[in-house]
Amino acid sequence: MDPKMINVFQPSLGDDELAAVGEVFKTSWIGRGTKVAEFEEAWAAHLGVGRSHVTSTNSCTEATFLAMELFGIGPGDEVVLPTVNFVGAANAVAAHGARPVFCDVDPELLNPTVEDIERCLTPKTRGVLLLHYGGRPGYIVEIAKLCQDRGIWLMEDAANAQSSSVDGKAVGTFGDISAWSFDWGKIAVALDGGILYAKDPAVTAEAAKRAYLGMAQSSGFSEAHRTQTRWWEFEVSSFSRRSIMNDVQAAVGTTQLAKLRDFVKRRRLIAEFYDSAFAEVPGLHTPPPLPDGHESSYYIYWVQMDPAIRDAVARQLFDEGIYTTFRYQLLHKVDAYGSDAELPSAEKAAASTLCLPIHQALSDSDIGRVVDTLARAVRDRTHG
Repeated sequence: MDPKMINVFQPSLGDDELAAVGEVFKTSWIGRGTKVAEFEEAWAAHLGVGRSHVTSTNSCTEATFLAMELFGIGPGDEVVLPTVNFVGAANAVAAHGARPVFCDVDPELLNPTVEDIERCLTPKTRGVLLLHYGGRPGYIVEIAKLCQDRGIWLMEDAANAQSSSVDGKAVGTFGDISAWSFDWGKIAVALDGGILYAKDPAVTAEAAKRAYLGMAQSSGFSEAHRTQTRWWEFEVSSFSRRSIMNDVQAAVGTTQLAKLRDFVKRRRLIAEFYDSAFAEVPGLHTPPPLPDGHESSYYIYWVQMDPAIRDAVARQLFDEGIYTTFRYQLLHKVDAYGSDAELPSAEKAAASTLCLPIHQALSDSDIGRVVDTLARAVRDRTHG
């Protein structure tokens, strides 16, 4: 990162996290241990679910790959997912021999509607892999009902939505399986890592085994080994990878989770300031208001403008030390997936949308600079 650049995403790390890591170092054990268990317990409590519903992984992407295995998808299957999406989601589908089927999105919300998904369902559809763009719940309630009615599974990619909810129910608990990310660019971070949630605790237990080489019993030290002989012996239930978190990551993650409420509160204030300031700029459109009962994590803040000026505006902001982006690239345009879909709303959004800096480390002067620079860049190009 350029320290002089105002970044789109940036973690907030300091003495508390260093102290937590120091406590792990004192134990002489930095692998998966008690801190990982504490992090999983804290995340389950944050979601309002039992501990048996969650297990950690080394990334959200790995949790998504695991989910495809747990759903048993393979050649001949189709999985519907929005084209505005992270590449790891489509890779997880394609890597298992299934076909990712990309659906359109609401051009202002950048989340798919029920109708967008329904248009893509075929007899080969096994499930839906839904991203919550920007941390907004989107149409999750209606989409969950659609999947239930059609007898197909639903996975929520809640990487953007660490603290989002609908009527008090946590985003990520509407689907059959969900995954969250805690990499460097998320709101609460664990250096890296992910969490997998499953509605059925038996699925969570299977995911935990697959995340550790498919071993039915760990060969490392545990309290259970005090009553066992040959505790070093194990059996394998699946030919799986090693994709676990460690206690260093978990110690940071647990410390960050205690701050998540305040992080989101700060991001909400920034979003509200942007909404108010940009309402006065002709030609600049802000995200739609949240529906009643919806809570966002404010992970992404985006504006939309005439596609003819969007790229030039982004370049001017970059040259003046403000990083912007469009997140995420339209996956139906990526040759590797072999899609011939025509998705006009997503293409309209991709041409007109710019994601602005929004993170809890932004100072008031940073925010003012973003507002002033963007407003000037748009006005200069709108009025000549």
